[in-house]
Amino acid sequence: MTRTTLDDDSLAPFLAAFYGRVRTDPLIGPIFAAAIPEADWPRHMETIGAFWSSVLFRTGRYKGNPFGRHQALGVLRPEHFARWLDLFRDTAVAHFSPDEAALLQERAERIGASLEAGLFFRPEATGAAAAAGAGRPAG
Repeated sequence: MTRTTLDDDSLAPFLAAFYGRVRTDPLIGPIFAAAIPEADWPRHMETIGAFWSSVLFRTGRYKGNPFGRHQALGVLRPEHFARWLDLFRDTAVAHFSPDEAALLQERAERIGASLEAGLFFRPEATGAAAAAGAGRPAG
């Protein structure tokens, strides 16, 4: 089913389809299962809907700290974000027009990049690697 209008009404079925795929995914499904008990999924989906409504439509419905929530998991790796983005893109393409899917994907990539930067970027590691290479001839 392809929808041509991205709005609050079309967002909920998209997110339900997307997180249905996430929950059964062999790579990231177990992370979600460990973090969100089955009984908490309806509340989690409400939170996710509020988050995306705020991101896409500036509704201000989301009041939370996505970085803190993801950081607290302590198990996330870059490959988890890549898989999440792949599933997100595929689900968006199946539910929306190409332009609407591209908008969703662009926002998801920005959010993912921000979370990854906060979780994985270590300036001291970058500086150490650069210092180790200092003084060596290039190439």
